[in-house]
Amino acid sequence: MLSRMAESIYWMSRYLERAANTARLVEINLLHMIEAEDALTEENQWRPLLAITGMEQGYQERYGDAITAGKALHFMVQDAANPGSIRQALRMARENARIVRDRISKEMWETINEFWLTTQSNLTPTLRSDQAAEYCATMRREGARFHGHTIGTMMRGDAYLFYLIGTFVERADMTARILDVKYHTLLPKGAAVGSALDYYQWAALLKSLSGFEAYRRLHQGGMNPAEIVGFVIFSEQFPRSIRFGAEGVGKALAKVQKGAGRGKSLVAMQALQDHLESHGGPEQIINEGLHEFLQGCLGRINDVNLALAHDYFDMFGNDDLAAVAEQTQ
Repeated sequence: MLSRMAESIYWMSRYLERAANTARLVEINLLHMIEAEDALTEENQWRPLLAITGMEQGYQERYGDAITAGKALHFMVQDAANPGSIRQALRMARENARIVRDRISKEMWETINEFWLTTQSNLTPTLRSDQAAEYCATMRREGARFHGHTIGTMMRGDAYLFYLIGTFVERADMTARILDVKYHTLLPKGAAVGSALDYYQWAALLKSLSGFEAYRRLHQGGMNPAEIVGFVIFSEQFPRSIRFGAEGVGKALAKVQKGAGRGKSLVAMQALQDHLESHGGPEQIINEGLHEFLQGCLGRINDVNLALAHDYFDMFGNDDLAAVAEQTQ
C-alpha cells in the first residue's frame, strides 16, 4: 500500500474521530450547564474543554484570558481560523477522504462529503447554545454513521487496518486528556462530595466518553472515583478505554503487511502497553499521581504516532516529523 494512501486514511479516521469527540464534549457540556444550574461559572465550565482539546492557548491569543460561553462555542465549533475546531477537523477528514476515494467505499465518501456540505451551508456566523447542541449531536451521529459504513462496506485490507489504527490512537489520546483535565476539577471538596453537583460532574465525565450507561451496568453503587478511573483506563470491554485503544492499535499493527522499519511502531506500541501494565490498580495510580500516569500515556501515544510516520508513511525528514507531531495536538 502506498505510504501516502496509508497516511491519508490514518488522518481521515483521526480527524473524523476528533471532530465527533469534540462534538460530544461540547454537547455534554451544554447539557451539564443546565443540570448544574448556577454552581459553576462560565469560565469554570469551558476552560477544561479548551484544555482537553489543546485549544486553550489559541483561545487566549484570540480573545484574551476571559472565557465566555459564546466565544468558547464559536471557537470550538466553527472557527475557521482554529485548526482544532469541529468544522476544521471535519474539513481535514473530508480532504483526506477525497485523496483516498478509490480506497474507501461509495457510502463512506457520500456520508462525509454530504455532511461537510451541510456544515458549510447550515452553520450561522453566530451560534446560539441550542443550535450548537443540535449541530454537535448531528456531528456525533454522522461520525457514528460513517464508522458504521466503514465496518459494513470497506474491504478488509491494509487500508481498513490503518483506519482502525487512526481511530484507536485518537480515542486513547482523547480519553487520557479528558480524564487528566476533568479529574482535577473533581477532586473531593468537602461538602460537594456526594452532592447533586458532584454526581453530575462525574456523570458528565463518563458521558463525554459515551461510557455512562456502560459504567452504571457494571457499578450500581453510585459514582466511585477509583472505579471510574479504573473503568476509563483499564476496561477490556469499554471501547473508549485507554487499554482497549492500545490493544486495538496493537492488533491492527500485527496484521499490517510487513514493511521497512516496521519495528519502530511495534516498539512504541509495546512501550504504551508496558506503561499500562507496570502500575497497580486505580487506587495505586491515584495515590502515586494520576496526572503523571496519564501524561506518560499521552507521551507514549505520541511516540506511536511518530513511529507510524517513520515506518509506514512517507520517509519523513526532521521538518516533516515536526509537522506530524503538530497534527497530533
